[in-house]
Amino acid sequence: MRITKVYTRTGDRGNTRLVGGTSTRKDAPRIEAYGTVDELNSVVGLVRTWNLRSEADGAPKAAIERLDTMLARIQNDLFNVGSDLATPADSRWEGMYRVGDADVTRLEEWIDALNADLPPLKEFILPGGGLVGAHFHQARTVCRRGERRVLTLMNLEDNVGDGALRYLNRLSDYFFVAGRWAAKALGEDEFLWERPHKKRKR
Repeated sequence: MRITKVYTRTGDRGNTRLVGGTSTRKDAPRIEAYGTVDELNSVVGLVRTWNLRSEADGAPKAAIERLDTMLARIQNDLFNVGSDLATPADSRWEGMYRVGDADVTRLEEWIDALNADLPPLKEFILPGGGLVGAHFHQARTVCRRGERRVLTLMNLEDNVGDGALRYLNRLSDYFFVAGRWAAKALGEDEFLWERPHKKRKR
């Protein structure tokens, strides 16, 4: 693939083209779905950037490299998810890669491995845990929005498939656990939710 010109002016009236050439509005459910996945990928890029920079603050190199390896894979996965969502069923081609069972299983294995290093959660935590942890939480919330956008698309159009939805659902769980793991590995404090005191009945 070779991109020689960035702007085309074809979107100046609010339309864009899907894979295969079909023209659609930029606020169409399919565009909202893969646009949110693109936004999520940008947030993951922020997580990677802050994670790599944390070495300058004395964070363990092994922890940084472990997270970066996973995040690099996730960014590529999200590009595949976006490509899938940008391609209507009648424009798919034989051998086109679509996220599925193997990708979801990989996330589950990562979640289990990271979670094994963490103490049991006795209380809800607030988003935070240092720059890396906080951006993991941001990624989690954008991921949940992407999941909702994909579900909307699935309810409106046939043959979308459930691979993207299942991947995003598991990915948001990964971001939660990875955020906690990053806070612990990088020596950052987590913020716990303070339960409101129940008023006694008179």
